[in-house]
Amino acid sequence: MVVRAQADRGATSTVRAPLRWARRWAPGADARGDAGGRSAWTRGRVLAALAALTAGLLVFHRAVPNSVGRLGSLLETFLPWLGLAGVVLLGLALLRRSATALVALLLPAAAWTYLFGGLLLPGADSGATSGAHDLVVVQHNVSDENTDPAGTARSLADAGPDLIALEELLPPALTVYETTLAPDYPHHTVLGTVGLWSKHPLTGTRLLDIKPQGITETWSRGLRTVVRTPHGEIVAYVAHLPSVRVGAGGLASSWRDESARLLGQAVAAEELKAVILMGDLNSTVDDRGLAPLTSRMNVAERGFAFSFPAAFPLARIDQVMARSGTVGHIHTLPATGSDHLPIAARITLD
Repeated sequence: MVVRAQADRGATSTVRAPLRWARRWAPGADARGDAGGRSAWTRGRVLAALAALTAGLLVFHRAVPNSVGRLGSLLETFLPWLGLAGVVLLGLALLRRSATALVALLLPAAAWTYLFGGLLLPGADSGATSGAHDLVVVQHNVSDENTDPAGTARSLADAGPDLIALEELLPPALTVYETTLAPDYPHHTVLGTVGLWSKHPLTGTRLLDIKPQGITETWSRGLRTVVRTPHGEIVAYVAHLPSVRVGAGGLASSWRDESARLLGQAVAAEELKAVILMGDLNSTVDDRGLAPLTSRMNVAERGFAFSFPAAFPLARIDQVMARSGTVGHIHTLPATGSDHLPIAARITLD
């Protein structure tokens, strides 16, 4: 009898522990609440408000104005990282034992999943083997300070793409890229500081004028060429948009935005149906500064592929886009001697 009584007391104690915890979170329970008399449903309202604000910024980021410091573009450059705010708020909500805050956190979680959840889904590997209407492309800003151009070229060729687009090509490194890539890529074109290497013949290469009016010095960062693939001709653009700077006044991106508009106009005027754009666009696809392009072309459906800075990638500013084609899984390649990571993507043509 004594043993049974002790067992009953132990069982009762085990049951009461979760019941006490549940009562703390139940509506109308724990009337005394914390030291301030607040229950799990009345405390944490500030955290709940911050959760709602985070969700609002995710969903309505276009509503953040660009008139002052281009704050909208600055937010959109790092938009996926806004999910970390939700993680921090979750920790604080658990610490405060706030049921209200926890419920409110469903809002930013749903918003982030809606915007970026699809990028986490598995996609077809962007490997060397292409399907009947597929092209594998590599995009890389090789950096004009790269001390190992030969190693960089070999690393890119090892990925086995059909096309390799490079930016910041300067002599004498250019000669090294041409020599190293020649065996696998017999067709190439270089204009200014951008170039394209191809397994397929190139024709009709010309300069792409995307130079902002405010730049007075020599500046050639865009080319347009036609790739004669086994399944038809495709227009290929290689572009390097102006850099942006973040300072006390916000984001300085007016030249980049102007260059993006010129590039968008070129795409709109293109008569051939299939167009592929590869380049260092110094912007993410969420940034409204690239709207002249993202409104006309398809972007990657799978993968984040943060490419800059190479030491600790925070954003993908190197882009692959397509018109009359789908950009499937996009991913980064191993680091080279550049401050950017190379990216590779498979494009399925319509």
